[in-house]
Amino acid sequence: MSSPEWSTRTFGNDDRLPRVPVPTPSDSGRRFLEWCAPLLTPEELAETEAAVAQFLAGPGRELQAELEEYDRSPGVRSWLDTFWPYRYLGRRDRIALNANFFFLFQDSPLGQVERAAELTAAAVDYKLRVEAEALPPVLVRGVPQSMVQHKYLFSATRIPGAVLDSARTPYREGWEGPSHERHIVVFRQNTPFRLEVLDEDGRPYSAEQIADSLRTMGVRASSPEVAAGPFTTKARAEWAASRAALIEAGNGEALETIETALFCLCLDDFIPSTTLEASDRLLHGDSGNRWYDKAVSLIVFEDGSAGINVEHCELDGTTILGFTDALLNDERETREAPEGTPRFQPIEFTFTDELREDARAAEKDFRAYADATATQTVSFDFGANRAKELGMSPDAFAQMSYQLAHRRAKGLTGTTYESIATRQFQNGRTEAMRVVTPEVVHFADVLTDENASADQKREAFRAAAAKHVERAKQCQAGDAPEQHLWELQLIALRRGDTETPALYTSPGWLKMRADYLSTSSAPSVNIQYFGFGSTSPQCIGVAYVLLPDRWNIYLSTPKHVSAEMYRFAEELGRAVQELQELLT
Repeated sequence: MSSPEWSTRTFGNDDRLPRVPVPTPSDSGRRFLEWCAPLLTPEELAETEAAVAQFLAGPGRELQAELEEYDRSPGVRSWLDTFWPYRYLGRRDRIALNANFFFLFQDSPLGQVERAAELTAAAVDYKLRVEAEALPPVLVRGVPQSMVQHKYLFSATRIPGAVLDSARTPYREGWEGPSHERHIVVFRQNTPFRLEVLDEDGRPYSAEQIADSLRTMGVRASSPEVAAGPFTTKARAEWAASRAALIEAGNGEALETIETALFCLCLDDFIPSTTLEASDRLLHGDSGNRWYDKAVSLIVFEDGSAGINVEHCELDGTTILGFTDALLNDERETREAPEGTPRFQPIEFTFTDELREDARAAEKDFRAYADATATQTVSFDFGANRAKELGMSPDAFAQMSYQLAHRRAKGLTGTTYESIATRQFQNGRTEAMRVVTPEVVHFADVLTDENASADQKREAFRAAAAKHVERAKQCQAGDAPEQHLWELQLIALRRGDTETPALYTSPGWLKMRADYLSTSSAPSVNIQYFGFGSTSPQCIGVAYVLLPDRWNIYLSTPKHVSAEMYRFAEELGRAVQELQELLT
């Protein structure tokens, strides 16, 4: 289909996109062994090969048949449609810091209230354009991308469950079409306020009108004895129990107001002294001034610096990047504003003694959890343009730098995850790429060998980078094993199978998924840093913004292994310089 035939409506192409191909068990088994082999001893590999063969000859066939039947079912757009809710909504730990991610926006000369009002007005305009399908669909090299995630930007909230969370969003059964809510929730001094940003006729208030209301709100705000926000930092089943107690205590209306709000706006009485401090606050700031279950929370500090915290279950970084670019590029449509200023009122919670103690304990526990996380920012005067000048894929250069730095810092090549976008498919989200290949191991071996020549190092570098690009293209095409095998495992769990196939306890499966580096990229000139928490006890989270002429990285890891992260950061600077010189 030629590009002129594509629709210009926001969701006009989603039904016409190709479906994610359903892998075969044999292909996924073969790829899985190829992917995990560089991480295993010969004995571990032999055990894993036997487990894969047993799976393919046994339960894999029946599980695959169920998956293919599901993929053919009416209304199903992707065989991953059930996988994603289980992957994100099924996690039982806290999502604050562990799952939510943030962007730190570029600086603005505006003060806090003015910046907050501008961001709010821009976000409301974006919402109106989405629901009118006036937002142009994203094209990547002329190919339309799935826009379905835009349906879950506004009035979307994650709801805790005892066993499985749920996503409360518009455009679903029971809430068909876009949200017609007219309010946002503003957090000020740990107090939530309901602020009407659209009038009764659906006309948006201007940034100036919103700013007037925010100023008045600031005068009236006072810190409550206990805040409700810390509940959202709890492990999910515990939060579900607290939410039930809140409703029983008469807080159903307050929760309804927050959960249906278009988004949250958090105004912090805090001035970050560095970009690292700002990033940390965006990732795990004052829990009393947050509602971490909300899909989108815009956060503005006292000096006007700002960013966003995002709940991940329905939204990926690529969607939020487009949203952020629109907020910061001043792409608003000219609209006639209603008269007056937006109405606001505090959202009041009623706490029993038990709920009061529960909230205080949650706040204390989360503060301790955040304090047990170490973070660091790293920035290089090097960007995608320079990598291309050196004849190298920018992402391959970045990933090989991480691998070399990790080998030198920890003395080993460890499992590395990279998120690869697959939005060219219906309901496309991401694919899980494992970076370590035999070529990567050889590259790290040669680059740390004092006797290796420059030519040998260069050859190993280029071979590893070429393999990286090849694997990334496979992932973009949906030809990757991990999520497929994982979904087969989930099918067995959902239907109540009591016996776990040996594949899922094999050394290959366990080692390949125990991250040492968890990496993801967010390339936008409108953001300074992007970040998330680490994913395992030994993991370093590596969130990077690789711009044409700059490379900014936010690192996170558990504090008890922070010395290794700091060594990694030091070695990364050395690796970036060395690899540039090698290609010059």
